Amino acid sequence: MRRTPARRPTMKDIARRAGVSESAVSFALNDRPGVSPATRDRVRRVAEQLGWQPSTAARALSGEGSATVGLVLARPASTLGVESFFLQLVSGVQEALSPRRLGLLFQVVPDLDAECATYRRWWAEHRVDGLLVVDPRAADPRPELLTALGLPAVVIGTLPAPLADRPAISNIWADDTGAMASIVDHLHELGHRRIVHIAGLPDLAHTRDRVDSLRAEAARRGLADVCSVPTDYSDAQGAAATRRVLAQDRPPTALVYDNDVMAVAGLAVAAELGLAVPADVSIVAWDDSVLCRSTHPSLTALVRDTATYGRHAAEQLIALLDGGPAVCVQDELPRLAPRASTAPPPA
Repeated sequence: MRRTPARRPTMKDIARRAGVSESAVSFALNDRPGVSPATRDRVRRVAEQLGWQPSTAARALSGEGSATVGLVLARPASTLGVESFFLQLVSGVQEALSPRRLGLLFQVVPDLDAECATYRRWWAEHRVDGLLVVDPRAADPRPELLTALGLPAVVIGTLPAPLADRPAISNIWADDTGAMASIVDHLHELGHRRIVHIAGLPDLAHTRDRVDSLRAEAARRGLADVCSVPTDYSDAQGAAATRRVLAQDRPPTALVYDNDVMAVAGLAVAAELGLAVPADVSIVAWDDSVLCRSTHPSLTALVRDTATYGRHAAEQLIALLDGGPAVCVQDELPRLAPRASTAPPPA
């Protein structure tokens, strides 16, 4: 038997039950003058009894907001299905949004131009009240665009320069420079002098911070055989880069990967080439995950609570939406967890 779909309660239903006009219901539910406190309370009690909720589409049309925040990723789609970082980040974001009944509008696009076009479209359509912005870049056009559109935002990640005159854009970041220094400290203490960093996308600010930190730490210790190799974060490019550097006349004794997926791919390449980890080459992954803990040997990795990082970012955005000031906050420094994939280099 075909069932009739449940009908959502309307303002007309509330008005009929409360014995007032529809305009009085609108005034009461939108906290506007025009009704007495007693009428306002009665209307709100009836609305709660009927299970009424405001229409987000109607709120957008009236300029009162959409109860939604947006997140756009301009990354190769092939890298997102296997990388755990963004899944954990989004889970933390949702943890903060859910109690406020805020939705998350998520989209993957091929490049930065498409990301900016998405922001313009969402603004024109009243689709989002604010944005979470990832992967800061040098000469990043997004803060200026979002300021012009009047969209509150939180930038997640290290900015090349402090945000000036951006009253509705906050920033939360982790110290990639210090994190890379902790990796080099660990490998240098073990005796490694030839270190290669299999890096991510070269135009991202955090990639440059890691590359610059590696160079600075190498210069401080007088290490000549240290370099970074850019990739797109995928296992395929991580594996290809690993093959190239291990085929050199003086191959590295330690490899540092910018994510867990590439580190696991590098571990497979080493086995394919007949190299033992860590006896012949040591491996470090930037972000810890179940992949790093499940391989044999388990991978030394930088550990941070990515879900909490996402929750903190969403909390900053909620504060902006509530009328709070823009802030710049440094999150917890990732800590290195030494495991079985790092050891002294071969003699």
